[in-house]
Amino acid sequence: MPTDQPSPSSLSNLTAKPVSVLFVCLGNICRSTMAEGVFRHITRPEGKPPHHLIAKIDSCGTGAYHVGDDPDPRTMSTLHDHGITTYTHSARKFRTKDFEEFDYILAMDDDNLEDLERLRKRVVKEKGGEESVGRVCLFGQFGGKRRRGGRGEEVQDPYYGARDGFEVAYEQSVRFSKAFLGMLERGEL
Repeated sequence: MPTDQPSPSSLSNLTAKPVSVLFVCLGNICRSTMAEGVFRHITRPEGKPPHHLIAKIDSCGTGAYHVGDDPDPRTMSTLHDHGITTYTHSARKFRTKDFEEFDYILAMDDDNLEDLERLRKRVVKEKGGEESVGRVCLFGQFGGKRRRGGRGEEVQDPYYGARDGFEVAYEQSVRFSKAFLGMLERGEL
C-alpha cells in the first residue's frame, strides 16, 4: 500500500552533512572544468534551491600550465550547446590544503589519480591519520565502464583533439555526476 511518508533512508539523507567536491585533471581548462560545470548545473539548477547534499564545488589541475586562464573555448562552447551558459572559472593548481577543504577529490584519469594518491599519503602521514583528509577517487568509478583491474572509466584529455572529444567528456561528466549524486542520495558514500 503506497504511503506519503518518506523512507528512513531518505530521512537520513535529508539530515546528512553536505559534502564538498573537487574535480581534478592536468591543466584545469578542459575535463575538470567540464565536470565542474556539469555538476554545478545538475546540483544548482537556475531558479531552484541547491542540492542539500552538496556544499562546495570547484575544479583544479595537478599541473600549473594554465593557472589564471579561462576554460578552453571548446569546453565552454560544449557547455553552452547543452544549456550551461552561466559557468565561469579561472584555472588553478591543486594545493595540499584541498585535502582538508574537500570531502571528495575526483580525478579524471589514472595519472591524475596516482599523483593525488601519492600526495594524499604524504598528507595523511603528516597529519597522523585519515581524519579530515578528503577521499580521492577516479571520477569514472561512478557510472563508468569497468576496465581491466576493476578501475572505472577515464575521461580522456580532449585538448589536442577535435571538438568531438569535448562532447565525449560532456557525456561522461553527466553520466558520472548523476551516478555520484545518486550514491550520495542513497547513503552509499
